[in-house]
Amino acid sequence: MELKQIIEQAWEDRNLLKENTTVDAIRAVIEDLDKGRIRVAEPVGDEWQVNEWVKKAVLLYFPIQQMQTIEVGPFEFHDKMSLKNNYAALGVRVVPHAVARYGAYLASGVIMMPSYVNIGAYVDSGTMVDTWATVGSCAQVGKNVHLSGGVGLGGVLEPVQAAPVIIEDGAFIGSRSILVEGCRIGKEAVIGAGVTITGSSRIIDVTGSVPKEYRGIVPARSVVIPGSYTKKFPAGDFQVPCALIIGQRKESTDLKTSLNDVLRDHAVAV
Repeated sequence: MELKQIIEQAWEDRNLLKENTTVDAIRAVIEDLDKGRIRVAEPVGDEWQVNEWVKKAVLLYFPIQQMQTIEVGPFEFHDKMSLKNNYAALGVRVVPHAVARYGAYLASGVIMMPSYVNIGAYVDSGTMVDTWATVGSCAQVGKNVHLSGGVGLGGVLEPVQAAPVIIEDGAFIGSRSILVEGCRIGKEAVIGAGVTITGSSRIIDVTGSVPKEYRGIVPARSVVIPGSYTKKFPAGDFQVPCALIIGQRKESTDLKTSLNDVLRDHAVAV
């Protein structure tokens, strides 16, 4: 609570960033984020609570940091943020050229193929961050998630009250999917390749006789593919993108088998 109070005061008065007490508090919050002791957002029952003061600490961390040159073998970086290290002790497998920033939490058992995880992100155990996938600032990724090649999870730092991108336990995110603006993917959902979902995207369940619509939230165990719907504009009627729920993941199969089965049943290829 003391850290929270100091952060809130500095947020209102940036002159406090010149004081050692404030600087130490900000650094303490980032260290807690890095070790997974606190989170930008956390589950509370079936909902998620955004800890706005933690996001404020992340934003305040930038102005107190100085630019520095970081050399790694033949590679050189010039940034305000250090990189994570000591991966063996953390129990994290990191394949060259994967990069995670200090202040991002990687649980034991995480695998990072050549990919990127930004400050404030939380990646839980057993999750695969596949080649060229990006986990944006403050994104929350659950246990045993597969982020396929080229997946983009957007960063949500501002506004501070906005929920980050949330991927719940066991979800499978298909190649080149883009999930941004605080969207939420429910447990064990399967997102087909190339799906784009924002916090306000129309997600339409077409499995019943009448379509059912969600906004920015994919229910648990849903299987989702790219879709479109007709929207009227002054210049005429045009197709705009949406996401379609075409089935449910079967309990008897794993994620990839379930996705293939549902696509085959509906004669849809992704």
